[in-house]
Amino acid sequence: MNEINASRRLKEAASHKAEADKVRQVKNAEAEAEARYLSGVGVARQRKAIIQGLQSSVAEFSEDVEGATPKDVMDILLLSQYFDTLSAVGANSLILEHDPSTVANLQAQVGRGFLKQK
Repeated sequence: MNEINASRRLKEAASHKAEADKVRQVKNAEAEAEARYLSGVGVARQRKAIIQGLQSSVAEFSEDVEGATPKDVMDILLLSQYFDTLSAVGANSLILEHDPSTVANLQAQVGRGFLKQK
């Protein structure tokens, strides 16, 4: 009789352990999903802040420099980002094509990409 009761308790214990493992896995998956969601929210906020900063920079530069258009400012920003990319890539010993037409082609591609998304 003791063996029957012991066997039943072991069976119940195994069932409870399996249920606890299931709950643990579900909670881990929920936590990971929440972390990814919050990471996405953070990236979205970061991008929004960058865009707001660019907008204010373009507006201020256009006001401060007579004759400068927002397009001129965006061209300057694109060129400076291109040079930043060159220096970052150059630190890794990679070779990029570099001539003035490359920047113009890059600008045209980015512009077409934005127009297609609208």
